Amino acid sequence: MTNMPHQITINATPQKVFEAITTTEGIKGWWSTDAKAEPHLGSTTEVAFYNRQAIFQLKVTQFEPGKLVEWLALHDMPAWKGTTIQFDLSVNENGATVLNFNHSGFASMEGPYAMINTTWGSLMYILKQYVEGKNPEVWHKA
Repeated sequence: MTNMPHQITINATPQKVFEAITTTEGIKGWWSTDAKAEPHLGSTTEVAFYNRQAIFQLKVTQFEPGKLVEWLALHDMPAWKGTTIQFDLSVNENGATVLNFNHSGFASMEGPYAMINTTWGSLMYILKQYVEGKNPEVWHKA
C-alpha cells in the first residue's frame, strides 16, 4: 500500500488545530464550506464539493482529543474508498503544534494519486493559515 505523508508546523495549540480538523466550523474554515462533522469516535464527517456532486464521507476510527484523529474513507471517489487519513499532533520545543498527516492505503501511485497528494499539500498550508488566524481563502466554497 502507498502512503501520502505531509508535515507542517502550526503556531497554535494542539487543541485549536484539533478543533479545526474535527468540527463543522473548523472544516468550513479551511477545506469546504459544505461540511458536517461531529467530534467523536464513530461519527461520520462529510465534506462536499460542486453543489454536492462530490461528497466525501469519512468515518472517525481513532479519536484522541488534542492528539489524534483518523478517518476511514467510505465514499466511492476514485482511489479513496478504504483509505485512511490521519492527523497526528504533537508539540515542538517552541510550543508550536507539529501536524503529521498521512493519507494511506492507496493501491498504487497511478491514477489520481499525484493530484490528491498535491491537493493535500495545498490544504495543509490553508489549514495552517486558518488556525493561525490569517483568514485564508477556503479551498472550496459551496
